[in-house]
Amino acid sequence: MAYYFIFPEKDTTLYSHPDRSTMNVGNDEIIELVKERGSNNSAYYPSRILIQFSNNDIQTAISKTNQLFTSSLQLFSSEHKNLSQEQLIEVFPLYKSWNEGTGRYSNLPSLSNGSSWIYRDNDDVRTKWLTSSFDAGTTGSIDPVTTITQGGGEWYTGSAFKGSQSFSNSDLLDLDINVTSIVQKFSASLYLSQTYPNGITNYGFIIKNSDFIEKNISSSNGELQYFSSNTHTIYPPKLTFKWDDSTHNNQSAAKTNGELNVSLYRNKKEYNQNDEALIRLHVRDKYPNRSFVTSSNYLDVGYFTTSSFYSIRDAHTEEVVIPFDDNCTKLSADDKGMFFKLYMNGLQPERYYRILFKHINNDGTEIFDNNYHFKVIR
Repeated sequence: MAYYFIFPEKDTTLYSHPDRSTMNVGNDEIIELVKERGSNNSAYYPSRILIQFSNNDIQTAISKTNQLFTSSLQLFSSEHKNLSQEQLIEVFPLYKSWNEGTGRYSNLPSLSNGSSWIYRDNDDVRTKWLTSSFDAGTTGSIDPVTTITQGGGEWYTGSAFKGSQSFSNSDLLDLDINVTSIVQKFSASLYLSQTYPNGITNYGFIIKNSDFIEKNISSSNGELQYFSSNTHTIYPPKLTFKWDDSTHNNQSAAKTNGELNVSLYRNKKEYNQNDEALIRLHVRDKYPNRSFVTSSNYLDVGYFTTSSFYSIRDAHTEEVVIPFDDNCTKLSADDKGMFFKLYMNGLQPERYYRILFKHINNDGTEIFDNNYHFKVIR
């Protein structure tokens, strides 16, 4: 089975705070969901995140999946402050185009050459986000009875156009939101030229707190900060595609019990970031039965059971890049042994990675972690 990652072409934060409602921060290393207290009142003003992935990257990913995939939007946490106990984050597909801009939160004076809470292009052209009379199936803005200026994006509504994640402040604070139904709408537009409600143009995603939290201007829900596409870390946002590409030939001779030795077989130590690598492994009995043969048992082809999986970790940070996933990291088998396909363009270049294997048989579950390393290069 396979994982395929693509990275954003642009992202930014929109701030409703009166001092920043026309400010652009498209070049910041951080995107964030915050509620900032007003400078002249006690109201709390929310922010929202915009993020977009290119059509070409989405089409490339979908073309590898035979249109049978699940997709998730992943953002990696940076610094969080004063979080309330429960969080609810929502994702919708955007209805209108927007400009990233090159502004930063710390700029003095601030820049307005890209999207802001008020404008979807910049402070010169001044194309405002719509705040009323929305087209069917779309919405935006915020309840006009609050003190918050209306604006902050336009997006599609309805269960087929929504992803969400709820968590507590004691949980892992990374976002991993299922957006399969939304990406399928993008796909229907890209491949079949279908229009709403079956297909929609890809203008990216808006990420926001729930309406209930945004409209509560009397308190903050804390600060949720995530690395942006401009980060200098190994944690940029990504859109993940997962699908089943496994085959299971010759596994009638699988090792259903006993101790095993596992090694990588004829694999390179370095891969280019554009490689699509076929990683093979050699499985054999650790203590083979004695027999009189004319060839070495090291040459025998061995197999795990069909309940065998791989995982990829960053060798330095121990970050799990691809987890053991019963649905999406199953090992394949052919007449040469066990294998899986790995797409290197979703891994950060100039870093080392480690491969782990999990095998479930009659003796239980065993993890093989024998320093199977490789490096991705530019």
